[in-house]
Formats: sequence, structure tokens, C-alpha cells
Amino acid sequence: MKSKKDITETKYFTFAKPPEQMLLESGKKLGPITIAYETYGTLNKDKSNAILVTHALTGDAHAAGFHEGDKKPGWWNEMIGPGKAFDTEKYYVICSNVIGGCKGSTGPLSINPETGKHYGLDFPLITIEDMVKAQKHLVNRLGIKKLLSVSGGSMGGMQVLQWIALFPDNVISAIPIATALKHSPQQIALNEVGRQAIISDPKWMKGKYYSFGQPEKGLAIARMLGHITYMSNESMEKKFSRNLKNDSFNFSFIPEFEVEGYLHYKGNNFVKRFDANSYLYITKAIDYFDLSNPNKIINGDKIDIKFMVISFTSDWLYPPSQSRQLVRVLKQKGIDVSYCEINSKYGHDAFLIEFDEQTNLIKNFLKKVIHERKDK
Repeated sequence: MKSKKDITETKYFTFAKPPEQMLLESGKKLGPITIAYETYGTLNKDKSNAILVTHALTGDAHAAGFHEGDKKPGWWNEMIGPGKAFDTEKYYVICSNVIGGCKGSTGPLSINPETGKHYGLDFPLITIEDMVKAQKHLVNRLGIKKLLSVSGGSMGGMQVLQWIALFPDNVISAIPIATALKHSPQQIALNEVGRQAIISDPKWMKGKYYSFGQPEKGLAIARMLGHITYMSNESMEKKFSRNLKNDSFNFSFIPEFEVEGYLHYKGNNFVKRFDANSYLYITKAIDYFDLSNPNKIINGDKIDIKFMVISFTSDWLYPPSQSRQLVRVLKQKGIDVSYCEINSKYGHDAFLIEFDEQTNLIKNFLKKVIHERKDK
């Protein structure tokens, strides 16, 4: 049962109002910028217990608890709360929707103040660096000078790494999960197929579809492709095998296998909650991401940041080999890093499913970080 303590509310912070727009990595400027965010727990007196949680491609600020009337909680509810991995009786947890998104933060769906219409493709291309710089404005607004930790999976893990690259003096520890220092050609290729599915939909209308409705078919296909990459062959075999929706073949092109029905269901539901242009912009930002040069992620002298890198054995989208590459780079730069490879059959989705082991690892890691900090 939900209690009043479980009810959460999304808040909004606006900054970079003209003429003080934020300079983007592309060289263009953006402003005003609104960031949607949620907080859980209580910020202590010296503001030393703040943890930033960063979301994946289609995530949002609603990481935990319930909004009024919701049947399902936030996307990482099993990890954030009293007694959980990010224990809200100890920590003040922040999660914000990235710029370029469509769940409250400024993105292509937002109204362009210069035209009074949706930005669409007039929205400038953004990067993971731009997302993190916007988050830094929010953290500053909350009066937090140093984050106890930054943690996230997939694209969230990229944001974690970008925080270290940009603001090493403002982070004590980092927990990147199921992520990579850069996208491989295969990962870029998968994203491009998803983008082309959207762009090829006649209803996309070069991004100017807002008065007419989403390019639903293209966006649904992009999501179907995404779901295939999030699961593993083993998890799909266990969940669907070659089971038919009916007892025999229909000898037609309507979905006959259970796995086909599942993909259509996921795709059709996705178009109800996500903006097609945001999908284009965010996948492009992920493809641009590249901190593979050791001097990009750790520039200069040794920094005092503790890392715990987590990966999952069956994740073929962001395989353990990419996490091990990250660990090697960090060790080469003299960083204190531990690596945990969790045995899981759930593929890339494991960071949203394998809660027990992640909870145990993260709890002990944060406990150690705090203990060692007290000893200094």
C-alpha cells in the first residue's frame, strides 16, 4: 500500500535566461532552460549527503515513489528509499530529467520563446556534456558544493563519467553501471536504425508534427529495436521461447509469436509517453559521447574520487568488456576503483531488475566512502 511518504512531486528549476544563455558544446546557445527534478530524503545541515542519480535514454526525473494517482512507482523505486541501496534515511537523492528530454526539461517538445511554437528541429543538438552542465546548475541551485556520489546505468552511466571529467572537485564517489567510455560502431549503427525508422515515417514531417500527432509507427519501431537490445537471448527464451499467441500458425503477417506481440505492445505504449524528436536528439547525444582518451576523463594530477563500476554478464548492448576497459583506464590514472560483474540472464535490463546484488554492493561501497572520508 502507498503511504503519504511514498507520494513524490516533480519540481522545476529555470536558468540561463537571455542574455545569459548556456553555451553548448556545439557552440550554440540555449536559454531559458527548465530542468524537471525530484528529490528524496533530507539534505543534512552541512549538505554532505547528496547523491545524484542519472537516468537512461528514455528515463525521467521520477526515479522513486508515486505521483498522485499512479499505479506504478518511479523507474528505480527498488533502489531508492528507506533501507534501500540509496537509503533516504541517510542520503538526499536527486534525479533530474536531461535537457533534450520530453518529461519536463527543455527539449524539442518545448516552446521556443522566439517563435511561440515547439522547437522541433530548431532545438540545437546537445551532448552528454551539455546535460551534465545543466545538472550542475541545478546542484548549485540546491546549495550543494560536493556530491557524495553520482550513479546511473546505461546513458546514466555516461553522465556519471562526464561529471568526473567536468567537475572532479565536486564529486566524492562515482557508480557507473552497465555503460561505456564511448559508443562502438555497432552501438551507433543500432541507434541510427532507430532514428531512420522515425525519420522515414511520413508523419514525422521533418520534425514539425506537433500539430498533427506523433510519427507513431516510426517511433514504435525504434522502441521495438531498442527492446531487443535490452534483453538477452536467454531471457527472451525463458520469457517467450517460440510460443504462439494461438495454438497454430495463421500463415499471415500479423504477430503470431508471443515475442512479436510483446514488441508491438511495448512499441505502442512507448509512443504514448515519449516524444519522437527527443528520441532522435538523445540517441545522437549518446553517439557523440567519447571519453576513451584517458586524459579526457581524468585530466591532470591524481584526483581523490572512489569508483565502483558494475556490469552484467549477459549484457550485449553494453558488454562487460566495455566496463573492464573503463576500469583499466581509471587504474592507469591511479584512481581507486573496484569492479563488480554481476551474473545475470536479463541482459542490459539487468540494472533495472537485479536489485538485491546491486543494493548490497552499493550499500557497502557508500558505507566505505563515508567511513574513509571521516578518517581524513
